[in-house]
Amino acid sequence: MGALTHASLVEYLLEEAFEVAETIETGADDAELRGELGDVLLQVVLHARLAEERGTFTFDDVARGLSAKMVRRNPHVFRPDGTLQDSFPASVAEIVRKWDAVKTAERPERTGPFEGIPDALPALAKAQKFLDRAERAGSVVELVETQDVETEEELGDLLLAVVGSARARGFDAERALRGAIRRRFASPS
Repeated sequence: MGALTHASLVEYLLEEAFEVAETIETGADDAELRGELGDVLLQVVLHARLAEERGTFTFDDVARGLSAKMVRRNPHVFRPDGTLQDSFPASVAEIVRKWDAVKTAERPERTGPFEGIPDALPALAKAQKFLDRAERAGSVVELVETQDVETEEELGDLLLAVVGSARARGFDAERALRGAIRRRFASPS
């Protein structure tokens, strides 16, 4: 095995994150979840240790940065000194508005609602994130009509059928969806 690097650890970080999601989605017990969260935390510790060896930051720096960001980005929960607010917003919509305003103020170089969505997200997750951001920005996205789907199970069956149909025709469903995202949400140049 070669030297550990941030790049060489990426696959393990992603794998451990997906294992946490699977543990939650399958209803595994708390002991299993605790173990899987520990595996994700180990990845964070390893990345921080590599950075510490280079003299750039430590695990404590990561933790302090996270704490400061949570206080800064959640003024509806925390006062600037980190103590809890006496009351909280009445609606999720109000929380989202405040969150968006703080993020916009923090990152003024971002010129649109879609900046900051990772290119590496799986296509389905990326599509959902783009649609969420479009809705929050007040954009209407015209979509192809689908059959009525009333449950997540039915949605899963429909998605599997779409992927199967794509596969039978020699198409790559992930690549096709990434292309649709680029076409629909590309910034005009």
